[in-house]
Amino acid sequence: MAQASTLFKVSAKGKWESGVKTNISIRNFPAFSMDEPAELGGADAAPTPLEYVVAALCGCNGVMIPLVAEELGFTFSGIDFETTGIIDTRGLMGEEGVRTHFQKVRFQVNIQTEESEERMEQLKKEVERRCPVLNLLLDAGIQVDTKWSKK
Repeated sequence: MAQASTLFKVSAKGKWESGVKTNISIRNFPAFSMDEPAELGGADAAPTPLEYVVAALCGCNGVMIPLVAEELGFTFSGIDFETTGIIDTRGLMGEEGVRTHFQKVRFQVNIQTEESEERMEQLKKEVERRCPVLNLLLDAGIQVDTKWSKK
């Protein structure tokens, strides 16, 4: 029998401050800002929205890897991530035919484990299948190069 669909709402509020800086609030957490570097019209007072997107990929994997690892009985002692998004600013500046979002994303996972390469590949495939942020990027047609390595 198929499981009933369950919907979950996520939301954020934003308030423009000045220039291209916006303050964001989510639930009852401390507010944070988004800005742009000076060369893109900002004051470089906070990370950019796209920097938050690449950070979200790290954070989402920080949720999904432990969750899936527990399901698979996969043991590890630590994980670190690095995500790099490549942006062509011509699109942001209005040039037709140039994407305004990432041209490509590189995502590195370093996991401390004694598990075999086969088990690590099993974990990787299942996490990639279920990671909402990764799949959002892929569904947007963004090339995502992922590399997992053991430490």
